[in-house]
Amino acid sequence: MGRSTIPVDLLNPGQVVACLGLLEAAEVLLGEAEGGFEWHKGTAACFHLTAAGEAEPVEHVLDSLAKARIKEVEPRGWPEKEHSAEAAVEDCFPSAKEYHFDKAKKKWTRTALPIVIEFDGRPLRSVVLGNWADASSRPQFKLYSGNRSACGIARDMVRGKREKPNGKHPEGKVENLGLCHLWSEKRAEMAADPLKVTCAMGGRFNFDPRGGWESIDAGFSPDKLDKFLAGVAASPVVELLAAWGVEHARPPVDDDWVVRYAVWQGLVPPMLARPALCGSDAIGPLRRFRFRLGSPRKNKIVTFATEECSP
Repeated sequence: MGRSTIPVDLLNPGQVVACLGLLEAAEVLLGEAEGGFEWHKGTAACFHLTAAGEAEPVEHVLDSLAKARIKEVEPRGWPEKEHSAEAAVEDCFPSAKEYHFDKAKKKWTRTALPIVIEFDGRPLRSVVLGNWADASSRPQFKLYSGNRSACGIARDMVRGKREKPNGKHPEGKVENLGLCHLWSEKRAEMAADPLKVTCAMGGRFNFDPRGGWESIDAGFSPDKLDKFLAGVAASPVVELLAAWGVEHARPPVDDDWVVRYAVWQGLVPPMLARPALCGSDAIGPLRRFRFRLGSPRKNKIVTFATEECSP
């Protein structure tokens, strides 16, 4: 069995959920994955991950993500004509209200379409993420808003955000680094502590509180200060893996926008890790945390957590 151990800040909700995402990714890419947290008084917490094979699972997941292709998933019969489109969308995603026809612009919006991550360039070796468009009875955990598609955000986080192509830069100059750049330039640092490495990001899913500019009450949006800011510093690893982590585990959110999550000790498979993250005592004693979403509006910001009770 391959084994990896990485540091994790238990008060950073994005990092904790990203650990579940690592476990989910290792299960898909390697199989027989198990993961769990470890903590001791006076020392930093860490996350252990094991999986089938000899490869270190964290390195394998990061390397696979750095090379992955991300595509948009369109509903069956995606619109070519207005009347057929409406029926197709309602049939496939009955509760995904963000699939709608904008009569003013005379087009269908694509802001909440699911994405598929293809590994090794093979469609059969892939995973579909779409918790922001979930039509099940589970609550959505969509934090981003605005005229941004999940596919565009995910692509920028993996491949980097580029400016418009020109004669000097036919593919467009890299404006913000992506996971592929960080993995190429800081491989050893990323493998040892992947949740710590941050970079300027133009768009994200808003899981990493280190990029939550509203926490300092700046009074403006960073995208309006391109001249002074290259983007908000956060971790593309945390953002992408946290989106994977909440695909099958939705932390409960109360009416005051307080979110609760938990961490567990000992190695468990994804099937048990999912309810544990949401606070189920099915696998033993847990450490429980809570945080408040910084903006109960469309664009929600994750803040750092506090522990509800000591272990």
